[in-house]
Amino acid sequence: MLAPMAAAGEGGTTVAQRERDSAGAPPVEAPDHRKGSRRRGEKLYSAIYEATLAELVDVGYADLTMKGIAQRAGASKGSLYRRWSGRAELVVDAVQHAVPVALEVPDVGSVRDDVLGFLRRIATVLNGPIGVAVRGLLVETVEDPELSAVVRARFIEPVTASMLEALRRGVVRGEVRPAALTPLVANVGPSVLREHFLLRGGPIPDALLVDIVDTVVVPLTRA
Repeated sequence: MLAPMAAAGEGGTTVAQRERDSAGAPPVEAPDHRKGSRRRGEKLYSAIYEATLAELVDVGYADLTMKGIAQRAGASKGSLYRRWSGRAELVVDAVQHAVPVALEVPDVGSVRDDVLGFLRRIATVLNGPIGVAVRGLLVETVEDPELSAVVRARFIEPVTASMLEALRRGVVRGEVRPAALTPLVANVGPSVLREHFLLRGGPIPDALLVDIVDTVVVPLTRA
């Protein structure tokens, strides 16, 4: 889907291109020496996802390479490139794989409670081990437009769509004014949460979530 996002080196080649050129023979899945057999399918992918997040925490996105991920996972670079065109796709897939809850807005009967429950689900993810990787990823989007586009499409836009659905339900119940059904308004609450996490890290206090809903989202959307 996306070209690898490494900086160009000598001769105009990128780090990812040089990695592919040096891959050599056709790739095979790495053997799992603990079991004496090759890992395939989801077992292999899970090992790669775990290695990706560990590398992201250790070296940051700027120094992340497919070679480093492959070495940590005990897999070949070829096995990575067979499924992912570059590190952006792989990192985003790894983060999604590690998210323990479905980030959908619950329907409990009121916009306030629906949105608060949604923000709490997001906070649960960010307060856990995956939060370190997510924060590093968000920091790197500032300098990397390609990564920013992937993160926006895979994480930001789905969150906005879920918020819009919650507001639509509020319009039906008479809680939300129809003019509030815009992506800009829907993204305000999650944006405040992301900014807090980006600048201050975790853990995210529940009082902040309540404050976002009661002093920002509800007044902004109230019918």
